[in-house]
Amino acid sequence: MNAMSTVTLDEHQPPEESGPVLVPPTRRSPWSMTWHGVRTVAVLDLRQRVRSTRWAVALVAWFLVVGAITLLSTGAISSTWGSSGSRAEYGPLLFGVVTFLVLGLGLLVTPTLTSTAVNGDRNAGTLATLQVTLLTPAEIAMGKLLAAWVASLAFLAISVPFLALALAFGGTPVWAIVRVVVLVALLLVAVCGIGIGFSALTARTAGSTVLTFVAVATLTIFSLIFYAVTFPSITTTEQVRVYGTPATWDYSSNDIPECEWSTESRDVMHTERTWWLLGINPFVIVADGAGTGDLENRTDPLAGIRDGVRTLRAGPDPELDECWTYGNDSTADDVVVQRAEPTSTPVWPWGLAFNLLLGAGGFAVAVRRLTVPQRVLPRGTRVA
Repeated sequence: MNAMSTVTLDEHQPPEESGPVLVPPTRRSPWSMTWHGVRTVAVLDLRQRVRSTRWAVALVAWFLVVGAITLLSTGAISSTWGSSGSRAEYGPLLFGVVTFLVLGLGLLVTPTLTSTAVNGDRNAGTLATLQVTLLTPAEIAMGKLLAAWVASLAFLAISVPFLALALAFGGTPVWAIVRVVVLVALLLVAVCGIGIGFSALTARTAGSTVLTFVAVATLTIFSLIFYAVTFPSITTTEQVRVYGTPATWDYSSNDIPECEWSTESRDVMHTERTWWLLGINPFVIVADGAGTGDLENRTDPLAGIRDGVRTLRAGPDPELDECWTYGNDSTADDVVVQRAEPTSTPVWPWGLAFNLLLGAGGFAVAVRRLTVPQRVLPRGTRVA
């Protein structure tokens, strides 16, 4: 008879499990990002764009439009100033025209690249596939932002030869083209951020596209209108020293009056209070940061805009020189009239920072809207 052995089981000892033990993945913060995750989303978006025939058509159309306008502008400028001056005198004008052309077209095309990045995928049912993966909302948003920016840079890249052609006419520093390309590229990424924010915020692609274009129009067109309508609020009546014709002068006399100082009540516009409305304009940012020549060359639109905005930032002149009135050619040599000299502080860093801040705000909205679970979704929103 075999002896029977007994085995005592510890009640507190867990039973042995067979097979692999599944460990749930560590929950990552919605704002955490890795280059692998961002690159994955960006490559997916770029491959989708490359497969589309509309992408190639848009690039060809861009090249033809920019090239045609550049060549027409070159012919028109050459025929107008060619006989009266050298190429270096009208070279800055051509460079300014091409710069504003590239920037303007870029601001028109870029909103269409990001304004449907999120809600377009949501309507197609492909966004939920990304959200259930280990990708974080920040990686998804940054990947789509990077893909749209690379697409916009492709349009900018094929415009560089025309900027170089305008630069070859002379009168413009070589490094101006580098500064223009960098500033335009940064402004385009800001627009991409604004577009992706509206794309994540609205359910309809048409609505996000319209809102993105309105934001761009506010920066480029409405900022000028807002600046103009502020004139009544910044205009005050003040006592100003004026060097001009005496008040007792007999205007019927044919003699040239002798100018003198007087204190008069004048309407003074304090443009130093509202200059920033112009400083946020992308065209002003590029003109101020291009670093082209000074006002000695009157055909340089970039330098003209730069010095004009910096003069407005300095505010009104503390004293007025009106000695030219009634036949006086200039102020006497021994008379010094104080003027508000244009500030040497550049304007473009402030305007560029404002645009980039708007883009960062749009990116933050996109990350917030891509976070799951989402408590509130617009009515009719497709989840998967």
